[in-house]
Amino acid sequence: MRFLVWMLRLLVFIVILLFALNNTLAVDVRLFSDHVIHNVPLIVVMLVMLVLGTVLGWFIAMPSMLRARREMARLRRERSQLEEKVAHFSKQAARPAAAAAVAPVAPL
Repeated sequence: MRFLVWMLRLLVFIVILLFALNNTLAVDVRLFSDHVIHNVPLIVVMLVMLVLGTVLGWFIAMPSMLRARREMARLRRERSQLEEKVAHFSKQAARPAAAAAVAPVAPL
């Protein structure tokens, strides 16, 4: 299985490498209407956009990830409290009840 995973990784790396080698064309990047960066390799522009998209996606997903972590921590605390209650009740159930004082019955 590990061999298959490494072969898949190698294949993906080779595909990305070939893609990068085929996109070395120099392009002009227009950031604003009057600001232009000349002769930037296309693969560099694509890599920068990939990184920016990843970072932006991470920032967008971060609040929901933090909310889920807080919820998981709350549920773990609640579970441990319930487990403690169950252990306490099972200890009480395991103890024999104190023998009730039986009053002597008069014979008939």
